[in-house]
Amino acid sequence: MRPKLITRELIPFTLSFAALAAAALLLDALLHFYQLVWIGRYLGIVGTLLIAFSFRYSLRKRKLLRSGNPVTLLRQHEYLAWLGSLLILVHAGIHFNSILGWLAVWAMLVNIGSGLAGKFLLERARKRMLAARQTMLRQGVPEAELEERVYLDTMTFDVVKQWHAVHFPITLAFAVLALAHILAVFLFWGWK
Repeated sequence: MRPKLITRELIPFTLSFAALAAAALLLDALLHFYQLVWIGRYLGIVGTLLIAFSFRYSLRKRKLLRSGNPVTLLRQHEYLAWLGSLLILVHAGIHFNSILGWLAVWAMLVNIGSGLAGKFLLERARKRMLAARQTMLRQGVPEAELEERVYLDTMTFDVVKQWHAVHFPITLAFAVLALAHILAVFLFWGWK
């Protein structure tokens, strides 16, 4: 594969992750600069609610929710999960007083990476399959032969579409750790 193509495909993935880290650092720095660090404690709640709300896409995809355009819900899932993760990262800050919270943050980051990787791999496989099909159509390959020739590309696309089999358990691990962290906060927080 050409380096230019790899670069063009890796840049959006890398920038998405880098933008999340940079935005979290900037927001945390602003809270510290304006002496509003206490707000960070509550950003975890808002971030968690945004991520939970983003799961409407998953519920719709599994037909547990009947309303909503799947494409719109997918875009909302991507943006709300990114924004919720940003707020949770600011909430986590640089405080190391909760191992359970940090495990949840790391699971969240792995989950984000899994989601972004699946998104970009699926798009790459789809483009490759469509490009191969278009090239063969321009060459005048008959439809029956075309299907046979792009069979492996179609199989690759179908396999990549199953990436959620990896993403779902990671999401579940994140959810369990986040829920355990939330329960621990309710049990041990000094409610003064």
